[in-house]
Amino acid sequence: MTFLMRFFSLIVNVLCLPLHLIEAVGLYRLYKRFFPVFLYRCSVLYNKKMHDKKKELFRTLTEFRKAGGQLTLLEIGCGTGTNFQYYPPGCKVICTDPNPHFQNYLKTSMGQNDHLTYERFVVASGEDMGSVENDSVDVVVCTLVLCSVNSIPQTLREAHRILRPGGAFYFMEHVMADPSTWSYFFQYVLQPVWYYCGDGCELTRETWKYLESAGFSKLNLKHIQAPLNFLMKPHIVGYAVK
Repeated sequence: MTFLMRFFSLIVNVLCLPLHLIEAVGLYRLYKRFFPVFLYRCSVLYNKKMHDKKKELFRTLTEFRKAGGQLTLLEIGCGTGTNFQYYPPGCKVICTDPNPHFQNYLKTSMGQNDHLTYERFVVASGEDMGSVENDSVDVVVCTLVLCSVNSIPQTLREAHRILRPGGAFYFMEHVMADPSTWSYFFQYVLQPVWYYCGDGCELTRETWKYLESAGFSKLNLKHIQAPLNFLMKPHIVGYAVK
């Protein structure tokens, strides 16, 4: 199976040579202008499939609100704002994303979710949220983001930094399938194409290992099989407490 994976991966890489060239000369960044349109449509479908899972995951958010205070939540890679509907009323939200072209979709999502208070939108990568103060938020949310950040460890360090003591990091991420399965075979083979379609998304990340070594005091993590296509079916969901 290893030989077959490498052989077919080579073929796919050869077919992707035009895309590799486009990225090398810097033209791929133009795709970032159109990616929000693509992601918005995908996010709507994802929410339909994962509605119950998201509802279950986020139902405990209020447990991390300071006594008598307002829940302050920061979302890494907020995208089009498809998580807003799952946040509790009165929650104050800080949105971050490295792609500034999501702002129009965010305005629409904010208008549809007026049960929340929106503090600001910060154009920043998960690895560098320096404009957000230490120990300043109750909850950090990260869904379908750790698959595409440049550095998972640095992103988790940033999340840990900005969380107040006792705050929580919530996550829902697709991950690498069992290496003995055909799902993993196709994840590996189709990765070059997926990378460009998904704006840097990687299918074969063992994200749970980074969470286990990120230094949180408590980790509540579950592996699930999501009701999605076989490439994205393996998921991890849960939260970690600072």
